[in-house]
This record gives sequence, structure tokens and C-alpha cells, in this order.
Amino acid sequence: MTALIEIDGLTKRFGAFTAVDSVSFTVARGEVLGFLGPNGAGKSTTMRMLAGFMTPSAGTARICGHDVQRESLAARRCLGFLPEGAPTYPDMTVEGFLRFVASVRGYRGGEAADRVAHAIGLTTLGGVRLQPVETLSKGFKRRVGLAQSMLHDPPVLVLDEPTDGLDPNQKHEVRRLIERMAPEKAILISTHILEEVDAVCSRAIIVSRGRIVADGTPAELQKMNPSGRLDDVFRDLTAARTEAA
Repeated sequence: MTALIEIDGLTKRFGAFTAVDSVSFTVARGEVLGFLGPNGAGKSTTMRMLAGFMTPSAGTARICGHDVQRESLAARRCLGFLPEGAPTYPDMTVEGFLRFVASVRGYRGGEAADRVAHAIGLTTLGGVRLQPVETLSKGFKRRVGLAQSMLHDPPVLVLDEPTDGLDPNQKHEVRRLIERMAPEKAILISTHILEEVDAVCSRAIIVSRGRIVADGTPAELQKMNPSGRLDDVFRDLTAARTEAA
């Protein structure tokens, strides 16, 4: 399988504090990688560096072979990024915001309209497409963020808590959407919802205090605790890393 995400020795320091400590992994086309860890483990910082929004202190990250620092535009063309909080322009309508994103991506006329309509359909936003973003619930705002990340049909998706704020039915819809897209893309999902890993991820990495403490399929990770429960594995590994520090 072709690796579309390549992270090698990625490190981020803030003064004396090391938020991400020499993290290395790859994600191949067809893989959905769950990126797990407690608050402050370095998940969002790693994703921001991968997306080119934050400069690493050391190490490299590549998207579809493009170094995110030296070839940032080429890397970002291949990337759909849903950041934590999914910032938007609150006074724009949903459709207006997505049209703006399409224009920034270089789409014009009918192609832009088709891209926007397709993204709205994928994320089931048709009923609110003419509402200002600021009037939407947290779950709908999250879906607007997801729509903008997929609008240009990128080969790589980096999604930070994609189902945060969604109700159970909406979570189910997003998970099924990820499953449908997975064969043609490399998808990295940060989540604290362990059932989401079982539902959509073919592989999972657990990080604690900026370092990788486990990497394997959900089934392989479950074997690391007699209970066979992923939440017990998660608790054991993150607790052990905290105590070791």
C-alpha cells in the first residue's frame, strides 16, 4: 500500500516543554488511523504540524510525498483538514461559506457549484444551507467544517474530533461516510471516543505525553489487556507513561 501520510521524528517544543516527542508513523491509502490519547497528549499539535499550520521544532511530515514545510502548497492541495473547533465565518450562510472555500481552492462557475452541492449532500446540510453559520448548533457547525475539508475530494483527510457535538444519528452518518471514503484515501482521525475506533478505524495509535505508546489494529490492541476492552488498554498505557515520567 502507498503511504500518503509520512511522519518522521516530528517534534514540537514550547520552551522547556516538549508537546510532541519524536513521533514517527505512516498512513497508507485505504487506512483509517485512529489517533488516541488523553487531553494534552500532543494529538492536536501533531495534526497541526502535519497540516502545515504549525512549524515543527524537528522532524518532517509529508503528504502524498510533498514536505509540508518545503512544498506547503502542493501538500495542502492533497489535504482536507478539519481542525479542532472548525473555525468558520459566522455571518456567512452555510452555502456562502462553502462557495468561498471553493473559490479559495480555485474552483469557478459550474464546477464550484457542483463541488458545494456535493459537499452539502455528503454531510446532510441541505436543510440549513441558507442559514448563517452562527445560528447553527454545535453539531451542524461541525458538519460544515467537515464539508469544507472534503469539498475538493482530497486523497488525505486529517480530522480532529470529527463527531464532536453530533447526536447519535449524526455520528452514525459521519462514520458511514468515512467508511465509504476509506478505500481511496488515507484518513487520520483524532478522537477520545473509543467506540469510534472499533466502528471505523483499521488501525490505532495511542499517544501519551507526546510519545507513541502503542500502534496496531484495534484487535491487536485489545489483546494487550485480559479484559479485551480497548478502554482498559488505553487506561493502562497512558497511566504507565504518566507514572514513568
